Formats: sequence, structure tokens, C-alpha cells
Amino acid sequence: MAENLTDSHKYNLWKNRLVSNGLDIHRIDELYTRRNGHGEVLFSLLYTDATTPEGNKIPPICFLKGEVVSVLVCFIDVVTREKYLLLVQQRRICDGSMTYEHPAGMLDSESDAASVAAREVFEETGIVVEKSQLISVNSEPFYPSTGTSDEAMYMFYCELELTSEAIQSYHDNVQGLLSDHEYIKTFVVPFEEGHKLITNVNGILLDYLYLKSVGDWDLLKKL
Repeated sequence: MAENLTDSHKYNLWKNRLVSNGLDIHRIDELYTRRNGHGEVLFSLLYTDATTPEGNKIPPICFLKGEVVSVLVCFIDVVTREKYLLLVQQRRICDGSMTYEHPAGMLDSESDAASVAAREVFEETGIVVEKSQLISVNSEPFYPSTGTSDEAMYMFYCELELTSEAIQSYHDNVQGLLSDHEYIKTFVVPFEEGHKLITNVNGILLDYLYLKSVGDWDLLKKL
């Protein structure tokens, strides 16, 4: 049975945030909603008539997506200590090009971002990462596109020390859920080279936040 938009977790999370920040909501129109195979709301395009605490109308269109996670997976060669990124390669609707991204996914109605992050890493790359191995870089979510979307991102990283052979075994593997139209290949690449392949600002930011967190200033200077 299809979930009603107004009953969904992500809709009420977004609406309650608007109200808590003082917006007076007059009307919300559902223009389009996509659901998963279980009938749950994945995302929705909304028209919102609302007034700010300052008495102004707020721009009305919102792409409702909810909370998401993104995970930087860094392989470290046990012999050379060279760092590699484990990226996912797929085409995206922004321009149809092949993109290189960190593993990511939606929380939907779940509240444990780290658990979701670990699951997304496995689904998109095939590598098992424990929740305890994930390091958070932001305690409060970041909003990638505040003018058009409610998307709220939690970012993590993990470091895995492996042999060169083990690292390369994760390259060019087919992953993803076909039911969600995911056609993914894994892509293992030296960190500096991989950073240059990433074109989404969230991924670029996560690279910098990871290097800052671990204090790898030499690599940071090369980016």
C-alpha cells in the first residue's frame, strides 16, 4: 500500500523544521512523488505557500529528499602507506555524464545515520564496514542546496589498511540495486587522482574534511 506523503517521516521532519524556525505555512501542494517498491516515499516535489517570521514570502518550490549519508572510504596500502579512494561510478540526471562519488544513501525513516552509512557502503561497494569504524565529521547535518531542497547530509569516513592486492580487488565491480535504478561500478583510485574526478561539491568537501580530521596536511596541500 502506498504511503501517504503527509504520513511519511521525511515530510513531517521537513515541515516540523519549518514550523520550529518560525514559518507560517499556508499551503503545501504535492506536485510529484516517487515511492520505492514497498510504497514508501523516496522523494517529492512540493509547492509551498509560507511566510517567514520577517513577514516575507519564501521561495515556494522544494525538492523533498530528507536526511542522507555520505561515506569516504580510504584504503591505505600496508606497505607503501599510499592512500586510495573507493568511489562509485554511475551516470546521473544532472547532465547524463559518468560521475565519481563517495558511497551515499537516504536515511528514510531511520534515525541511526552511522548504521545506514555502513549498509550503504556494503550495498554500493561490496565491502563490509562496521558502524564502529565510521568517523563522523559533522554532528549536525549539512544542507547541500538550501534554496531548493531539504536534503540534510551526514558525512563519515573510514580508513582500511589492506594489501595492494586486496585494495585492487574492490576495483571495477558491478554493484547497486536494479530495483532502484542503480547501475554502479566501483572505482579504486589514488586519493589525489580520485579527488580530481569528483564533481559534486559534497564529495569534494568530504575529502577536505577527512584530511583535516586525520591531519594529513601533505596530501591536503596536493589537492
